[in-house]
Amino acid sequence: TNLEGKMVVVPNDMGATWGAMEALVDKGLTKTIGVCNFTTQLLRQVLSTCRIRPTTLQVEMHPQNSQDNLLRFAREAGLRVTAFSVLGASSYIELGMAGEDDVLMKDKVVLEIAQAKSKSPAQILLRWALQRNTLPLCKTSTPSRMEENQDVFDFSLTPSEMKRISSLNKNRRYNDPGVFCELAFGTFCPIYE
Repeated sequence: TNLEGKMVVVPNDMGATWGAMEALVDKGLTKTIGVCNFTTQLLRQVLSTCRIRPTTLQVEMHPQNSQDNLLRFAREAGLRVTAFSVLGASSYIELGMAGEDDVLMKDKVVLEIAQAKSKSPAQILLRWALQRNTLPLCKTSTPSRMEENQDVFDFSLTPSEMKRISSLNKNRRYNDPGVFCELAFGTFCPIYE
């Protein structure tokens, strides 16, 4: 940010930035490097010129923003996909970036499957992410929720349940700088189409 508290978008050369990341691997300062919030086109750009391939793509991914094409592309390119905001809108409500109607853990489909499996809605959403071969990230400071979030390996979702949850997709992104940067930092900064 500048002295007025506004975010300043700094032009950069992605190739040079990626080269600097590769240099960190060469120096032994890190073993692997990855990308975050990249679209398929940005991945293609890095993959077409890199010397060291990214190992991981981290993106917002949940049933309302399943990003099926990006997931498939990343998988076929050999990248692991880490999904953030896998529980959907909950943490964005207090920021004014989502409403109560957006909460996946209150969605009828998720609740029905949770009841049938004797699991919590959060466990159903985490299991959905795992069965898509993504690495879900979720945050909590509550010890009981931490334990609950780890208790997702003693059940599976059926193909029908996976399909029902996946049908909730609306291409709804909550973590969108094109929406929040202008309000928070005084700078319009879209990174998605």
